[in-house]
Amino acid sequence: MDTDTKVNIKTPSLIVSLIPIFAVIILLLSSLFVFHVDIQIPLIIATVVASLISVVYLGNSWNEIEQGIFDSIQSAMQAILIACIIGLIIASWIIGGIVPTIIYYGLKLLSPNFFLVTCLVISAVVGISTGSSWTTCGTIGIALIGIGMGLGIPPEVTAGAVISGAFVGDKMSPFSDTTNLAPAVSGTTLFVHIKNMMWTTMTSFILAGIIFQIINFRYTASKIDQGTVDLITRALDKSFNINVFLMLPVVIIIIIMVKQAPAIPGLLFSVLLGLICAVIFQHADISTIGKALQYGYVANTGNKMVDNLLSRGGMQNMMWTVSLIFCSLSFGGVMERSGMLKSIAKGIMKLARNNALLIICTMVTSICVILTTGEQYLSILITGKMYKNEYHNRGLAPQNLSRALEDAGTITSPLIPWSTCAVAVSTYMGVSPLKYLPYCFMNLLNPIVASIFAIVGFKVIKLNKDQNQKIGGYYERRQN
Repeated sequence: MDTDTKVNIKTPSLIVSLIPIFAVIILLLSSLFVFHVDIQIPLIIATVVASLISVVYLGNSWNEIEQGIFDSIQSAMQAILIACIIGLIIASWIIGGIVPTIIYYGLKLLSPNFFLVTCLVISAVVGISTGSSWTTCGTIGIALIGIGMGLGIPPEVTAGAVISGAFVGDKMSPFSDTTNLAPAVSGTTLFVHIKNMMWTTMTSFILAGIIFQIINFRYTASKIDQGTVDLITRALDKSFNINVFLMLPVVIIIIIMVKQAPAIPGLLFSVLLGLICAVIFQHADISTIGKALQYGYVANTGNKMVDNLLSRGGMQNMMWTVSLIFCSLSFGGVMERSGMLKSIAKGIMKLARNNALLIICTMVTSICVILTTGEQYLSILITGKMYKNEYHNRGLAPQNLSRALEDAGTITSPLIPWSTCAVAVSTYMGVSPLKYLPYCFMNLLNPIVASIFAIVGFKVIKLNKDQNQKIGGYYERRQN
């Protein structure tokens, strides 16, 4: 065999595998809290460290490591394209007056007494309808942050409510990639998976709603500054042609997504709707529209708060996000192809002495994969493949595994600053992950609730004979 195609000549030990993890954590924390620089370069340095260990110490060929990087990036190409397209959507929906109209009527109609809970519910409904947390944050999310600012609620608090709701949609929608991927990897069906997730998800959702309402009291205890609301609505009314018909694109795009249109064509149609609105309602010329799509919309309403909120979007403004995704996926590709990621997961699996610990270890592994690779798809794929046989060997139904993958892998992805999800939603809404993280109560609570369910054995489903016949062997092994 050609030595250039050999991989894992030396099996990585747990200690060796953890060296790149410690390196990336130290480098990233130093960048974020000490040097206050962007995190692309630390990720590249960590990728170099992982590559050196893989090639020099483990004896893998550079060709294999390079292919691992390419495969990792290829696995997220759709997400990268979607990130760029949503940059176009944001620009077109702002210049078309769609986002300003949502903010305008939201300030007029939404009750400040229940605003955060309303954000949570609306984001969940839109997320479930579209199957996309990114689209939810990049459209409705921006508008809700604007409404919250008008009501005196900090952007990071509103962002926490939006992300909490949006990622409920990401893990519960039959149109979501992750919701389809988790049961496929685990060996169960889509709707069995969704039904089983209802218990942990709805419990966490209700608890998050209660917390958001308690926080809401803090801001409504003092009288809302109606003067600020009036200034914002006047600035919007002066700079845009506010029209109720501009709400139609939101309804249309939700209907298109519910009809299960492919993601990329559906999102491009959203851009087209924004451009039509820009021409018809805002009388924007081609040059202005083109610059907004390329470089983002620049608001000049005379209101600093509104200008900061609406000056965003555009293809070029997404390139920072795309570069970070590439750096993160490159590190994950090296860790996965070299076998170091698998070694770490096996080390975690040794702690799974009973069923409850197995489920908890599955969730810990999912989070570790996201910490390492920055990609929720890889978290579901790698962790699902690793634990699938162990669940079967212990007589646990595959929907336990698929639920654990989503209760940790999907829901926590926006909390990790260098993950593709966190980079995307923070860019869309203009709030850094470290600021909104403490307020993402749904995302923080869901793994805890799932762990409690596992410990007490609530809704931990055993493998039945029909499932056994499809997967093969458990009951026969017990009889023998």
